[in-house]
Formats: sequence, C-alpha cells, structure tokens
Amino acid sequence: MTIDDDAPTDYSLQVGDRLRVIRKQKRMSLQDVEARSDQEFKASVLGAYERGERALSVPRLDRLAQFYAVPVEQLLPREQTGAETAHLGGLQKKLAIDLAKLVQLSGAPFEMLARYLRLIQVQRQDFNGRVLTVRGDDTRAIAAMLDVPVDQVGDRLEALDLLFTPL
Repeated sequence: MTIDDDAPTDYSLQVGDRLRVIRKQKRMSLQDVEARSDQEFKASVLGAYERGERALSVPRLDRLAQFYAVPVEQLLPREQTGAETAHLGGLQKKLAIDLAKLVQLSGAPFEMLARYLRLIQVQRQDFNGRVLTVRGDDTRAIAAMLDVPVDQVGDRLEALDLLFTPL
C-alpha cells in the first residue's frame, strides 16, 4: 500500500476550510479576491488552498491574513481538546435553552446568562421568546458564567432543567 503524497492532509483541509470561512465572512467570491488583490491571489490558486490541494507557505499565509485584515491565527484551525471534540462534536453541538425556565431562576450567574442570551437574540433577530439554540462557540462563555468546564455545559444546563425538550 502506498501513500499518495499529493493527497490533502486532514490539517490542510482544515486550513482550507478556515480560509473559505473567512473569505465568505468577508462576502467575497474567489474572483473578488483575485480582483481586489490586483491578482496577487489568483482565484484558481486560492481555490486549491481552500480545497487543501495546494500547500500554503507561511509568508503567503501572512499576506492573505493582511489582505483579509485578520490575525494570521484566524486562518489556522483552532486546536481542540479531546473533551471539547468528544462532548461538542468539534464545537458543532447545539443546545436549546428554555428561556421561560431561565427567567424563573435568580442569582448573578443566571442573570448574566439571561443578558448574554438576550444579546444573542438581538444579534440573530430571533425573538420567539421561548427557546434559544446556542451554538458550540457560545458554550465557552456559558461555561464561564456557570463556572463549569466547557465539556460540562450541557450537563449543567440539564441539571438546572434549562434544556428545552419538545413535548
């Protein structure tokens, strides 16, 4: 059995995913990047980076970060702990919080959590008022408010009877 040295590695695929996410957050197509960079970043080459098919040098990565106006580390995949990966499915697990039950709890952590969730509602313009689904990245902030490790946020919310369960 031989290993194909030209096959994208898991890490190069993750870097490519990060590059694509940042480019899309900037609301640019591959062609937009090529045009706005005065053809410094060709659409075909950038596409190959994003697919993990082409290696990206550190100086080139730095230039791309400057072009996108983001820190270089934002173009690299975030290292996840085993616990985060296992519990959050790589930060993809979503938790549905029962807002009606949350307002019944008193104390600083719950008031802070309620304010944080209202902020998320405003950002998303999601005002159904009963349930709010928080994303994996939001669990870090919630963990700090509830004073639990990130991998235990779901368990803590469940113990507080704050996870929404449909009838």
